[in-house]
Amino acid sequence: MITAKQIMTSDVITLSPETDILKAARLLLDKSINGAPVVDDEGKVLGILCQSDLVAQQKRLPMPSIFTLLDGFISLTSSKQLDKEVRKIAALTVTDAMTSDPVTVGPDTQLETIAGLMVDSNFHTLPVVEDGRLVGIIGKQDVLRTLLQGVPQGK
Repeated sequence: MITAKQIMTSDVITLSPETDILKAARLLLDKSINGAPVVDDEGKVLGILCQSDLVAQQKRLPMPSIFTLLDGFISLTSSKQLDKEVRKIAALTVTDAMTSDPVTVGPDTQLETIAGLMVDSNFHTLPVVEDGRLVGIIGKQDVLRTLLQGVPQGK
């Protein structure tokens, strides 16, 4: 069985929560990566910043849907969700735009589980964590490379 530690990248490009959002966007583009873990000084994963988090800054703020009932207003959009959207759109630092508490895998997580998470939950990047600290990262390209193992060049 192939595990995370066999396919992960251990030299991980990371971001700090205070990183400027434009600097983070440039890093993702320059390194041609979909996302980067956001870690504290001890290497604990606080979140992940993906290209989709940055693309969210370009969307319009959804207007809350409301209706009236007996002269009262009832919101169909939670204020918590609206606040989250506003923070992402107006983000100046990574901490405002990142996805907090991302799904992570351990070094011994099997390839089938990793592939399932990526497909079923539409994750492109999964941090690999051991003893509460970041030890690697797996992207879709890492999973795809396993298809080519043992295949002769040119096929």
